[in-house]
Parts: sequence; C-alpha cells; structure tokens
Amino acid sequence: MDDWGTCVRQTSDGGYVVSGTTRSGTASGSDVYLLKVDAQGQQSWARNFGPTLWEHGMQVQQTKDGGYIVVGRGYNTVSQRYEMLLLKTDADGNESWAKNLVWRSDADAMGQSVQQTTDGGYIVAGWTWGQAYLVKTDSMGNTEWWRDFGGSRIESAYSVQQTSDGGYILAGETESYGAGTSDMYLVQTDAQGNEEWHKTFGGTSVEIAFSVQQTTDGGYIVAGQTSSFGAYKEGYLVKTDANGNQEWSKVFGGQGDDFLYCVQQTGDGGYILVGWTQSFGRGEEDVYLVKTDAGGNRMWYRTFGEYKFDSGWWVQQTSDGGYIITGGTRSYGTGSSDVILIKTDAEGRT
Repeated sequence: MDDWGTCVRQTSDGGYVVSGTTRSGTASGSDVYLLKVDAQGQQSWARNFGPTLWEHGMQVQQTKDGGYIVVGRGYNTVSQRYEMLLLKTDADGNESWAKNLVWRSDADAMGQSVQQTTDGGYIVAGWTWGQAYLVKTDSMGNTEWWRDFGGSRIESAYSVQQTSDGGYILAGETESYGAGTSDMYLVQTDAQGNEEWHKTFGGTSVEIAFSVQQTTDGGYIVAGQTSSFGAYKEGYLVKTDANGNQEWSKVFGGQGDDFLYCVQQTGDGGYILVGWTQSFGRGEEDVYLVKTDAGGNRMWYRTFGEYKFDSGWWVQQTSDGGYIITGGTRSYGTGSSDVILIKTDAEGRT
C-alpha cells in the first residue's frame, strides 16, 4: 500500500517524529500517520488516525508539553468535503483531541502547516475555496480568528511561521497577483493576522512557494518551484529582507524536472534544501538534498534512491550538525510507496 512522510522533527529526547499519510492497515482510504523513532532510527511507536474515509497528515511539531500537534485534512461524510484537521497527541502519540476547522461546507479545505505560538495556541496555514487561509487557535484547537488572502483568482498557502515581532509570515502561490500564470506568494501579517504587505516572485510561467523561514537577519528565505527560467521545472530559492524585498534568487536543476519542498537556515548561516530531482541521481526521481552558503550558492548536493520514484519532503539540521530527511520511496520497503527516513552527517553523507 502507499505510505509517505511529509515532515520530520528532532525531538527533545534526541529521536525524531514523522508525520505523513498511510494506506496500510486501515479500513478507510487513508489515515494520518505519526511515527516516533529513537536517535538511531529504530521505531518507538507508530499511530494511525482516521475515523472517516480519507485523512492526510502534512506537518508535525513537538509541543511544549512533550506531545505533538499535527495538521492535515479529514473527510466529512456529512458535507462530503475535506476539512482542515488539527490533531493533538500526548508524548506517546495517543490522541488528546482533534478539531476540524470549518468556515464553509461547500468547499474542500486543506491544512498544510502548523506551529505552536508563544501563547500556547497554534497557527495553521492552508487553503479553501481558492483562497490562502490563516487560522489561529487556542491551546485546545478552538478557533480564535481566521483570515483569508488573495484576489479574484486562486491562492494557496503551504507554509507559516510566527515571526520575531509576534506576527506571521505565510508562503504559497497566487494567480491574482504577480507576473506569471502563478507566482510565489509571500504575506506578512500582524499578530491578529491582518495583512501588512504581500510580495510575489517569479517570471511569466508558474511558481509555487512550499516553504518559508525567517532568517537570523530578520529577512526571509523561501523555497519552491519555477517553470519560468528554463525548459524544465526547477527548484527556486528566494531571499528577502524584512519587508519582503528580494535580495537574491537562485535556480537549481538540470536536464529534467526538479522540485524543492523545504528550506531551513543552517548553523553556518547557509541553507539546506530538500525535494526531488529527475536531473541527477540513479532513478526516475531521487531525493534531492542541496546545501548552499549564505548567498544561496550551491556548496554541494546529494541524491538518494535507486531506480524508481523517491522524493524528499522535509529536512532539518540535527543537533550533531547533520540532517534528517523524510519523504516517500518506491525503491525500498515493502509497499508500492513507503515512508523514507534518512539521517546524514554534516556533508550530507549517510
């Protein structure tokens, strides 16, 4: 059956927690999947969550109480629509509560990104009805406020982070603004989710931002995909100042399609990126790990996989200076697609 990982975080005990989706061992179509492993990658426990037909897990974070918060989507059998799903567990992965975040019953919704906020609540980014959405909840997942962003066409949000001033930075794609069919979409809000500014990045074709992080200089680093600057889809990295003005951009790829799904600033001031590549590696599609310096110049890249489809969805620098990666693999494992977890050293070697 199909299983894949979408996010991995190092936990306070030195191990790792992975969120994703599983179609194995479930009577319904798919379940949210939560996996805990120790520092050596040995499974401590695994949990499935899925009371209805289809659930998907997108992002996980360890919370201040040692438990976990997961965001994704769940299927409502009454409205027959997908809704944003926010799920809280204890430290052993047992469900504490689950909330479907709903504003309208006539449109599908998807939760893409979650972070615990400084007040103990949660900020969630996603999309519904062609709009990018930002939702703030209290510590029990009860909605405090929600905001939508966009114009007359289609917008999506894939990543959110609370910023140092207590506001939020949101990244995704927009068809309403910018120069192309769709552009990278970066929105800064205040602490109540009110837009302060938005920026777009890209050329005349299609760009999408999948990941944003505030950098140590107060600016932002944004990673995603572009189709505007070559014959193929390529990874796209944009650095901005604190007001969202572009400082530089870089394109990563070769003679095939390449995507970047996650970016993190590293301890040396550079960046680590993960996605998938058809340009390099051994397979039809390989996990693609790229390290850059502070100016976005590629220092090295690594690929992981064999002769089938393997992709990376999330990367984090670990406390030992190496990297932890999750995604999906068809080259290894026992299913048509399995969760892959890769630990590397500081040079990206396993």
